[in-house]
Amino acid sequence: MSRVATVAAAILPLAFLAAFFAWPVLSILVMGLAPDGGLDIAAIADAWGRPWLLDTIVFTVALGATITLGSVVAGLPVAWLFARVSFPGRTALRALTVIPFVLPTVVVASAFLALLGPRSLLADLVAGNPWLPDLRLRLTDSAAAIVLAGVFYNVSVVARLVGGLWGQLDPRTEDAARALGATPLRTFREVTWPLLRPAVVSAASIVFLFSVTSFGLVLLLGAPGQPTLEVEIWRQASVMLDIPVAAALALIQIVGVTLLLVVNARWQERLAVEQRLRPAAETARPPRTRRERALVTCIALVTILFVGLPLLALVERSLITADGYGLGSWQALTVAGPRSPLSEPAIGAVIDSLTFALATLCIAGPIGLLAALVVGYHRGWLPRSFDALVMLPLGTSAVIVGFGFLIALDRPPLDLRTSILIIPIAHSLIALPFVVRAIAPVIRSIDPRLREAAAVLGAAPHRVWREVDAPLIGRAALVGAGFAFAISLGEFGATLFIARPETLTVPVAIDRLLSRPGASSFGQAMALATVLMLLTATSMVVIERFRSTRAQGTW
Repeated sequence: MSRVATVAAAILPLAFLAAFFAWPVLSILVMGLAPDGGLDIAAIADAWGRPWLLDTIVFTVALGATITLGSVVAGLPVAWLFARVSFPGRTALRALTVIPFVLPTVVVASAFLALLGPRSLLADLVAGNPWLPDLRLRLTDSAAAIVLAGVFYNVSVVARLVGGLWGQLDPRTEDAARALGATPLRTFREVTWPLLRPAVVSAASIVFLFSVTSFGLVLLLGAPGQPTLEVEIWRQASVMLDIPVAAALALIQIVGVTLLLVVNARWQERLAVEQRLRPAAETARPPRTRRERALVTCIALVTILFVGLPLLALVERSLITADGYGLGSWQALTVAGPRSPLSEPAIGAVIDSLTFALATLCIAGPIGLLAALVVGYHRGWLPRSFDALVMLPLGTSAVIVGFGFLIALDRPPLDLRTSILIIPIAHSLIALPFVVRAIAPVIRSIDPRLREAAAVLGAAPHRVWREVDAPLIGRAALVGAGFAFAISLGEFGATLFIARPETLTVPVAIDRLLSRPGASSFGQAMALATVLMLLTATSMVVIERFRSTRAQGTW
């Protein structure tokens, strides 16, 4: 990729980040730390002097590392299943695994409480039974609850990002190692793992950033005395109304995330391995031995249980009425009474969410592709810095970004506070890192000998890119586009601050229903969460089928 093309590709992502990330965040920091035009050191010193700050930072990092480790350990077998094995129901299972990631955090927390909490069905089954121990898992006010929900939330990130590259690795390399006498474990450790490390590190970095900036899960499941930095920023800004301290904490978070991203970008660059990638349709095969069939069955069943049971709990709760089981909560989604916390029927939020998701895909898809081209085709500190900048919105407080949108985007030429475009733009900021992380590892892994061979045969540079790079990048781009669509459907943190009553998204509508006491509102919230599950599953199945058809036809 030439220098001119690189500069051209970087212009749009840089302009987007400058206008819709740097400017809003800078506005909040200036308001909190420099209200009179000069930097107020006292606010920063005050934040650093708080006795709870160090404990909060340590807890935040430890929580994020634990969730990341659990997600990688749980996600790698699922990634192998999707990348290497062809079996009936693979597309449906792949769609099932991505649903947790796009559910609002309030719904995920409620699902785990409904499944394993002190008032769950499990608790009712074992309570008072002399033959069974008390298996009730009291998840409230527990770090274990946050870790469990975090792994449930992020396992699909590892499975899809790692599986996207794993599915294009040439299996003949592994077959050669096995033919030379290597055991399956040694083949994975010495052949497959070095090729997968860039994608694993890429996925782990996203999970870690998502975990350390998690808001809803920690707020609902965590102990009051153990907040993360993100929750403390929200508490200082929204509850204590102490904007200077909130801004100082946000500055600490941004600096820490920036350092982490720079180190991570350097690490990924060093781990990148150029290799010959193959179409995914050619690498998956049915299990051949009894041991492989048993392993596939075991991984599939564990995945279905781990992902499916909390989701089934949501469905079960949506069918509970005052007289038993029924469809009353579902019927209530189509009406809006005077006592409803929503200004329109809840089903209208579904239409709004689908519209915003399509707009997010159209914004984040092209911008993310351009950013991935800059990051993937080049080495050095400039691409690393660019990569860290693209990832930075993922590690920045959603509270600060949401407030920043309301404060900074209120006058020409960016007067968007009353525009519906503000929602897909905010969603695109969060989706952009996922699009880049889905595409960049694939670009780095393309064997340059393929391009050289095409050039020797007389192909012009633009044809080399079209015939060699573009087909391989296309699959990864579809994965990124699917994530952008799904992330927009379930985004909650930033949308909570910028959504208007007449343009609700499904997650915000669920939160408003849950905040209203009463069994009717709770049932509607669970029914609306079930609708979101079905929408997500349908969209992912469509993307998977389109991707598979294209793979068979062109790759």
